Amino acid sequence: MKIGFVGLGIMGKPMAINLVKAGHEVFGYDFNQAAIDALVEAGGQGVSSGREAAEKSELVIIMLPNSPHVESALFSENGIAEGLSEGQTVVDMSSISPVASKKFAERLAEQGVNFLDAPVSGGEPGAIEGSIAVMVGGDKEVFDKYYDTLMVMASSVTLVGEVGAGNITKLANQMIVAINIAAISEAYSLAKKADVDPSSVYQAIRTGLAGSKVMEQKSQKIFDGNFDPGFRIELHIKDLQNALDTSKELNVSSPFTALSMEILQSLKAHGHDKEDHSAIARYYELINNQKLQ
Repeated sequence: MKIGFVGLGIMGKPMAINLVKAGHEVFGYDFNQAAIDALVEAGGQGVSSGREAAEKSELVIIMLPNSPHVESALFSENGIAEGLSEGQTVVDMSSISPVASKKFAERLAEQGVNFLDAPVSGGEPGAIEGSIAVMVGGDKEVFDKYYDTLMVMASSVTLVGEVGAGNITKLANQMIVAINIAAISEAYSLAKKADVDPSSVYQAIRTGLAGSKVMEQKSQKIFDGNFDPGFRIELHIKDLQNALDTSKELNVSSPFTALSMEILQSLKAHGHDKEDHSAIARYYELINNQKLQ
């Protein structure tokens, strides 16, 4: 299949490369030429605009940071929409506002173009391994048509409802992840203060009820003090802001999410916003005057 891929960042580049490895013809675009070059080296093709990516493809996948970036990629001059034809499909795998997803779907429908919102979870390791979880909102017929293509990049691809439902699901995911990282950091801080090795605590509880994929992926980073970004704090702040805005709109109380946002904002104020969200542990190190390494 001919696939346009717009957004070759930490997540997008390995996802696009996995499509190439599966035998698809991938036309990649990004503002970062080095990212395009990496895709080309892997066997993909580079293009000069979103419009060109759409013109050369049946399916266009978008993987960008937030709603304004997706809107610009779609509808700016030489954007994706200018290269789309009736019957094509856009799959937005970015994590954005569900309200924005619905708006973009409506605008593209005027061109006869299908739209799925399909945000992902799994971070950079999952993108590289092809084991991300994809949560999809949109028409079932369109979903079924591209299910196998999406599965090339994923361990699971689930239709959860109409357009916008994918991003509602992703917001729920991001709420749980932030709260989970904070919980394990808080627990390791207690262990450290009690002179119990946090890594031993991890080994003791990881296969019990407290165990989680978050614990598996983030604990060693915390113990090593290695906060090189797989998923940056600034992006998690964006997701929690979307979650809190949506909660307010729907009159849903989300106190743990709000507290997690305060922790992330504190870390941003201390210059850690480009680090991996496992750096939530830094907050506990700071307030408890300790190191978890």
